[in-house]
Amino acid sequence: MTKNVGTTDKVIRVVIAAVAAGLIITKTLTGVWAIVAGIVGAAMLITSVAGFCGLYKLFGMSTCPTNTDKTSGS
Repeated sequence: MTKNVGTTDKVIRVVIAAVAAGLIITKTLTGVWAIVAGIVGAAMLITSVAGFCGLYKLFGMSTCPTNTDKTSGS
């Protein structure tokens, strides 16, 4: 798996996971909505740690900076 999740994207995903966890812990969300938030939060955290998002791969997207060699080769 090639990494396709950039640093800013990772931070946003961790924040979303933390918000979801906070809403569940404080019981702001309960029942089905808590389960949905838990799944979304877990997915965000896993993709952030792994640096890979399957949906990005499916759609040919990447938020990783491209590695460009700035040397002239001479």
